[in-house]
Amino acid sequence: MTDVRPDSLTVVVRSGTELSAPELYAMLRLRVDVFVVEQECPYPEIDGKDLLDGTRHVWAATDDGRVAGCLRVLDEDHGVQRIGRVCTAGFARGTGAGALLMRTAVDLVGDAESVLDAQTYATGFYARFGFRPEGEEFLEDGIPHIRMRRS
Repeated sequence: MTDVRPDSLTVVVRSGTELSAPELYAMLRLRVDVFVVEQECPYPEIDGKDLLDGTRHVWAATDDGRVAGCLRVLDEDHGVQRIGRVCTAGFARGTGAGALLMRTAVDLVGDAESVLDAQTYATGFYARFGFRPEGEEFLEDGIPHIRMRRS
């Protein structure tokens, strides 16, 4: 059982140029722990997009400073916003931390069209925030994904 509750988390939003080195390090570590180690997908996590001024990072921190989850929002062509790198730390799964992050991201993008590439098992989660599947399922790093869009 975990002691993490969404109302005990502090949500932080910063652009890529506003991040401190410890903040970036904590998010990159969580993303590597989840996507590279846990999901066994060796891929280049550092893609040059995290420090861009137009990139917005959203993370939830516990009272003792642990990152419970994070995501990022990227500017794409024609005003489309891309939500990606959505992950929750093992200790915070099932607590509502992921939903808190997604509500924050949806508030950030407002009425702008937004897309994400969801692991197929998580489509129901993203549908709760108005995202609908489009196109065919595809493999990314050996994991089934599907593009989802919110108009």
